Amino acid sequence: MSILSKLFTAVRGGAREAGEAIVDANAVRIFEQEIVDSKSHIKKAKDSLTTVMAEKMQAARKLDALKTDVAENEHYAAKALEKGDEALALQVAEKIASLEAELAEQQTVHDNCAGHITKLKQQIQAAERQISENERQLNMIKTTESVHKATSAISDNFNASGSKIINAKESLDRIKKKQQMREDKLKAAEELNSDNFDKSLQDKLQEAGIVNDGSNSANAILDRIKSKQ
Repeated sequence: MSILSKLFTAVRGGAREAGEAIVDANAVRIFEQEIVDSKSHIKKAKDSLTTVMAEKMQAARKLDALKTDVAENEHYAAKALEKGDEALALQVAEKIASLEAELAEQQTVHDNCAGHITKLKQQIQAAERQISENERQLNMIKTTESVHKATSAISDNFNASGSKIINAKESLDRIKKKQQMREDKLKAAEELNSDNFDKSLQDKLQEAGIVNDGSNSANAILDRIKSKQ
């Protein structure tokens, strides 16, 4: 094999691989479009089916008309024979033969239409069932694809932002510490205010002579001891 031939083969191989890669990357979109195309073909098939059904109806009407003509001419031939006019009866018989030949042709057309209609209906029904199955599969594929993308995104985000998660936890801990400090300060302020209130109340009671401070009690005890000497 020459160099140019090998190069040409390599180019064709590369084009094939590129084409397969494009198909694989757009497999879901291609499958969905194929379903759309199938529905379009089904619509055209139904249009063709209605045409065949109309032809069958026309053939059936022609058959009825021809059968009526045959019966009517058979009646005329019989009347001609009753009158002894065999020549006239023969002419009518020839017309009947022509009508019956046309009747046979129309019967063939009618039967062929009926056969095509039955076959087309079966094919359309089978195609519609397959399209329904393809649509069901498409929905499952899309759902699976969405789940895979979501899982991949979560995994990528987690791997990319692992340090950010740690930093966020540290920030949360600092916020909690600040909040706890603020709550402790508020509680301490409440206790301080409560102590000041109690002390102020004690001073007021002493000034009013309702309660005695420690020094007054000590003087009273000393006086009691002196009185006993």
